[in-house]
Amino acid sequence: LSLISVGVHSFGGGNAAKDFGSVENLLLAVFVLVVILLFKHWTNGFLSSSSILVGIIAGYLAAIVMGFVLPTTGVTADGVEFTKAWVLNWNKVAEASWFAIPKLVPVKIVFDLRAILPVMIMFIVTAVETVGDISGVMEGGMGREATAKELSDGLVSTVAACFGVLPNTSFSQNVGLVAMTKVVNRGALATGAIFLMLCGLIPKLGALISIMPQAVLGGAAVMMFSSIVVSGIQLITKEKMTPRTLTIVSVALGVGYGMGANAKILANTPQFVQLICGESGIVPAAFVAILLNCLLPRDEK
Repeated sequence: LSLISVGVHSFGGGNAAKDFGSVENLLLAVFVLVVILLFKHWTNGFLSSSSILVGIIAGYLAAIVMGFVLPTTGVTADGVEFTKAWVLNWNKVAEASWFAIPKLVPVKIVFDLRAILPVMIMFIVTAVETVGDISGVMEGGMGREATAKELSDGLVSTVAACFGVLPNTSFSQNVGLVAMTKVVNRGALATGAIFLMLCGLIPKLGALISIMPQAVLGGAAVMMFSSIVVSGIQLITKEKMTPRTLTIVSVALGVGYGMGANAKILANTPQFVQLICGESGIVPAAFVAILLNCLLPRDEK
């Protein structure tokens, strides 16, 4: 649920944009959404399955055209000139190098609890999110629950630490993407993985993707994030809703979404509580659900 607001913010051009919610940003996002819907429901086969990709490419091209026919700068109420959010920053691509190899163990290995404890918390947060995301992907794409072999992010995150990066996280967008396209083919997923690797090895390619306007992503994200909610509902309603399960879902949803949408409620709590629960509603929701599942009396069969 909290991701829907993220998608809407991107739909308007991004929170940090000085022209957030401008007509150009909104029309660009609507254009992307319309293209996705057209290809999803008025075409078949490959084009229908690729509707998200087609919509994003169409939005990218539209932003290029807009740069030639519309003013690319604006002026704030204070008289400060700024570049509009939908404008592509080609300088970033020009400045990026052609090839780069990530360094193995780029920083000296030091065991310090001040660093270890926060990272452990990140692992817990991403683990909870990963279980939910992969379960949603498996349910939406294959109609079954995830198995142990599919929950491998923990091992991959351990390897990633050798390159000096934070724990891997499974992007929730993928849940909505799989629910819409039903594409779970290993070849397609491997192709995506290879493309991401190329973005890391070829900074110019990565820069070309990173300059994509937020409004373009927002046009696709609004639909994908809403699909995540639907997938979650399908997971919940897959089992019979008893008073016990209804209580667990209701309390966990209320606490998780409430804290995620209103992080200031934890402003006067200890810092470690803010660190664990203040950044996302996933952790408090998971904690409450697990706690209630252990404490509430089981339903009689």
